[in-house]
This record gives sequence, C-alpha cells and structure tokens, in this order.
Amino acid sequence: MIRAVDVHKRFGPVEVLKGVSLDVSHGEVVAVIGPSGSGKSTFLRCLIHLETIHRGNIEIEGEALVRTNAQGHCQYVPPADISRVCRKMGMVFQHFNLFPHLTVLQNLIEAPLTVKGAQLKEIVPKAEALLQKVGLFDKCDSYPSRLSGGQKQRVAIARALAMEPDIMLFDEPTSALDPELTGEVLATMRELAEDRMTMIVVTHEMAFAREVAARAVFMDGGVVVEARPARELFAAPEHPRTQAFLEKML
Repeated sequence: MIRAVDVHKRFGPVEVLKGVSLDVSHGEVVAVIGPSGSGKSTFLRCLIHLETIHRGNIEIEGEALVRTNAQGHCQYVPPADISRVCRKMGMVFQHFNLFPHLTVLQNLIEAPLTVKGAQLKEIVPKAEALLQKVGLFDKCDSYPSRLSGGQKQRVAIARALAMEPDIMLFDEPTSALDPELTGEVLATMRELAEDRMTMIVVTHEMAFAREVAARAVFMDGGVVVEARPARELFAAPEHPRTQAFLEKML
C-alpha cells in the first residue's frame, strides 16, 4: 500500500529526514513513535505531499508519487497524478482543522462535492452513515464551536473517511485533547483497525501502539532506529535509544 525508500527532507540547512524507509501492507496498522523533533510528522506530511522531499522514492498502491533519478534529482509525477495518488490517503491532524462556518454534516460533504464532484443525494447518506459510525449522528447540524475536542476529532476522522481513502494517516490525533477525551478518539481508531483499514499512526499513546498496531516504528534524529512487531518492540526493545525512550514513556 505504501513504499517509501530512502526519504530525505530538509528545511534550509537542517536535514529532518535522513533516509527513512517504510513499507506498509494492506490492512496493516503501523504506529510511529519517538521523541518530539524526530521527524515523525514530517514523514507523514511527505507521504501525502504536504511537504516535498529532496531525495528518495514514494509509491502509493504501486503508483509512483516521486522518484529520484540516476543524477540524484527528485522527480514528482505531474500535478494531476499527484492529486489522484494522494486522494488514496486521508489524513487526520492534531488540531482538527474543521471549517468553523460549516455544520458537522457540511464539513463531511464539502470535499466529496468539490474535489470528487459527488452528487449531494449520493454523499449525504454516506456522510450520515459515517457520523453514525463515530457516534455523532445527533451532531449533524451542530457547528464545531459547540463540540468538545474529542467530538471535533471524531468529526475530523469521519471527514477524512468521507473521501473513501484506502489509507489513513494520523498525526498525533490525541495530543491536543484532555486525557478524558482521548479514549473516545482511540476507540474510533480501534474500530477502523478492526475493519482492516490500512493506517499509519504517529502517536504518544503507547498502550494504543502496543495493543492495536501490528508493527511499531521508533524514530529518532530523522532515522528509523528500530521497527518490529509492536508487542515485541514494547516487550523487549533492542536498541539502547528505544529502551531509553520507552523507559520514560511507560
């Protein structure tokens, strides 16, 4: 579903990603953990073309997004192909990014209508079903300002799903929430995992990573330090940096 090979990214003189490689299979949940500043969120943003890379290859479901040629130059596919490939993925951010002037239902149908050209009669029932799925059908006509943080994030998940992606990317989806609201968002993500949604989750929720993810990837300093089956990595981390991180987190 995703193949990233030797991905490099820099901001000015600072190299944030120093050759990150990751394969993700269909239906797999991969948790990406590590300290702040390790490049986790930047890597996700590169996968969905919110950031451009400086070297490496990225393929989504067998289609190239970007390749590096023999001369070491990155070559992205044409813009129309970038849009089409990236629509295979949905992304949920830390801070919800809901449209404040639209109701919950309108937030869900906006992108399918404007980006995919869906018909209103087609997308509204799907949007309502997604709100049922995340337990917020009764909030259809509410505005984001009337929702709790946990409810906003569940709407954001439903909004991403409304585009019918094959892959979901989560960038620390609970980090902006009070602890008591975190559980409802994680429960929604667990349900997606049970439905075999392919997911990459950047998270500080170690229990979620250990119990729900098939594989855990520990990043530090812009590189993948250790990547193993999640339960194995948490039970017996091999690399000293992974050990030190988990000792602080668990």
